[in-house]
Amino acid sequence: MLLHMMAMVSEAAETIPVVTETEMSFFSELMIKLHTWSQLGPVAFLITLTTGLLMILVGKLLIVWLCRILKKGLSRSRKINDLMARFLLQVVNIVGWVFLLIGFLQHMGIDMGPVLAGLGITGVILGLAFQETIGNLLSGVMIVINAPFRIGDYIDSGSFSGTVTDMDMICVILSTPDNKRITISNKLVWGSPIVNYSNMDKRRVDLIVSVPYGSDVQLVKQVISGIFSTYEEILPDPAPTIEVNKLSASSVDFIARPWTKPQDYWKVFWRFQGEICGKLEEVGLSVPFDQLDLHIIDAPKA
Repeated sequence: MLLHMMAMVSEAAETIPVVTETEMSFFSELMIKLHTWSQLGPVAFLITLTTGLLMILVGKLLIVWLCRILKKGLSRSRKINDLMARFLLQVVNIVGWVFLLIGFLQHMGIDMGPVLAGLGITGVILGLAFQETIGNLLSGVMIVINAPFRIGDYIDSGSFSGTVTDMDMICVILSTPDNKRITISNKLVWGSPIVNYSNMDKRRVDLIVSVPYGSDVQLVKQVISGIFSTYEEILPDPAPTIEVNKLSASSVDFIARPWTKPQDYWKVFWRFQGEICGKLEEVGLSVPFDQLDLHIIDAPKA
């Protein structure tokens, strides 16, 4: 029984967190400083606190002013997009507030030297505890540097699709066409293939037209070309491609590939799908469907 109790005591002692000398000195100094503040007169303490708050107020105004100046400078640069500008402004804002907080505590009489010296050990511990957050932060830096997309671009990232509406140091926010908000961590976005549909100045629309066997190939091409000629959204250069693509089991499949601006892609796609059946019927062609021809052969009588 005694050995069991000793084992329990030793196990409990192992679970007690180890406090470093730096942390002990910091907390000891903090307790001493709190005792010193209690011994000060209310007037002296209020003067120190008021000057410290004024320092925070002035520092806040300086941070806001610096962010505005930086935002104007970044907006004039052609090499820095909106996404990179937002990311840099967030970093400057956070770093500014960290230095401002350290300065306030130093003004109040707390020596921040031991704290800054202990950041090495604390940084390792925090790095292990918040490795996912740090991974998202570093992935955000890689996204900003490589700029695979911008604010307002329509992208595919893994199994998600949507328009990029915002990005911070942790996540990317997408807006879907059916008005859904998708929040994806930067690590998942950077670790998945990113397809950007808005980055180029033109996009190709792939359209399939099926007609029955025996149809006039040139007539089908003329019908498709006539439909394209009425679309203002289709670009003249490069010219649309209209060719026989595949001989299926019950149809001859044509591929029609016009080029358009990214924002006009679905407008052309849906309009063509709604018009092609009627145009084919006007020239006597029908849209085929899967069918099976059954031939019955009479067996000779015995």
